[in-house]
Amino acid sequence: MTFGVAPARGHARAWQRMLSGRRLDLLDPSPLDIEIEDIAHGLARVARWNGQTIGPNIFSVAQHSVLVEFIAKRQAQLRGTDLDRRWRLAMLLHDAPEYVIGDMISPFKAVLGSDYKAVEARLLTAISLRFGLPAVWPAELVKLVKAADRASAFLEATRLAGFDVAEAKKFFGQPFPLEAAAERDHLASWSADEASGRFLARFRELCP
Repeated sequence: MTFGVAPARGHARAWQRMLSGRRLDLLDPSPLDIEIEDIAHGLARVARWNGQTIGPNIFSVAQHSVLVEFIAKRQAQLRGTDLDRRWRLAMLLHDAPEYVIGDMISPFKAVLGSDYKAVEARLLTAISLRFGLPAVWPAELVKLVKAADRASAFLEATRLAGFDVAEAKKFFGQPFPLEAAAERDHLASWSADEASGRFLARFRELCP
């Protein structure tokens, strides 16, 4: 059921008002309308796994983003390398468009197809330009993001979302082990305020 007055034909709203006061055009987003505080606030209130996780709070996209950046750093250390600061910033921001479009589970993204991906890509380009990242991410960076993202998804799936290990391996590949203390910290569901605060703190360390 739809409430309220429908927009006049030809005048459908394609923008969102942010708490910062910015008005972000979803079809043609400008980097000038991107604020990190809006991103942190939104991502801290978007649930991963459609909210189907254990714990007193949702497991938010903001918390997932912090976990992905943490895992990427650990993966680089095991390779005997150190990720460039800007690439670690990209890890933190890899899901930033979801502060506007939400976190749709992969099966639903497949149903929506190219339209969803086009909006997501335009938003990520605007976000990248706003914070000094390339408009088009290098293939090697994309590969590293996907590896850390899948490792994070495996941990979330098996620790929080009810997947067994065999099922998670099928969808997300081999697990990437974390130290017990790091796992407890990053997989205990944070409140929205903690998720937003820790996301912002990490951003400011990587983008001073």
